[in-house]
Amino acid sequence: MELARITGTVVATRQYEGLEGVRLLLAEPLDENLRSAGDMFVVADATQAGVGDIVSWIGGREATLTLPEHFVPIDAAVVSIVDQVDARSLA
Repeated sequence: MELARITGTVVATRQYEGLEGVRLLLAEPLDENLRSAGDMFVVADATQAGVGDIVSWIGGREATLTLPEHFVPIDAAVVSIVDQVDARSLA
């Protein structure tokens, strides 16, 4: 499972057909200790995540399956909002 923290929203004045109404968020990848683990990236969101939320996400072709329109050009999508992480169980 890949984790990220939502840090902001992305506003696009023009969107690809099929992405109308899909929220775009700015996400920061996290490691197993919830520390920053790389550069920020854009995720499509169908879960209503907000700034500050920790989310799980998927990338690649499978990301489009989270959206109403399956053949749209996205690289990553939020699949769930994380309520709690117990890092002790990862050791």
